Amino acid sequence: MREEKSILHDIYESNIAMELISLGARMQVLESETSLSRRKLLKLYKELRGCPPPKGMLPFSEDWFMVWQQNIHSSLFYNIWLYLQKTERCRPIEATLKAYRLYLEQCPGKDGTKPILGMTRAWTLLRFVDCGIIQYKACSLCGGGFVVTKEVAKGQFVCSLCSPPSRAVKRYAIPANSRETSIAF
Repeated sequence: MREEKSILHDIYESNIAMELISLGARMQVLESETSLSRRKLLKLYKELRGCPPPKGMLPFSEDWFMVWQQNIHSSLFYNIWLYLQKTERCRPIEATLKAYRLYLEQCPGKDGTKPILGMTRAWTLLRFVDCGIIQYKACSLCGGGFVVTKEVAKGQFVCSLCSPPSRAVKRYAIPANSRETSIAF
């Protein structure tokens, strides 16, 4: 005998899928986080985006998260996610969506460009933390929490905000009529 699915459950799952799609999540994320069939997810994706989802594998390298700018954005997202985990009772995917929306409020893409940390990468970051590929560590200078690899977590860690790489400072100028310093990242 076939188990009946609740219509409300399907609507809830469809809403999660629609939000993930609108934030740019790939099909693998949708399939992992919802109980909807692949056929329904493909149809929903095509309706919302007007085109089929991109094909190919998800990014699978922790190195991307360790580059100075990506690390700052990833760490910001992860800190938001940790806060939501402590303060709200919800499904992990709901916390991920809320954290990502809050991240986008703080770090929107400039001039119509995509944000540094995409939804699929944010989701991947959480998977990497769950399986121990990436860990969370405080900077030994400022005390801020950052995502780091297992190797970096073993020793003392100084974040790229406290010690930015030379390529991080693209512009350093002191305006003639001001004491302000302009540093663009």
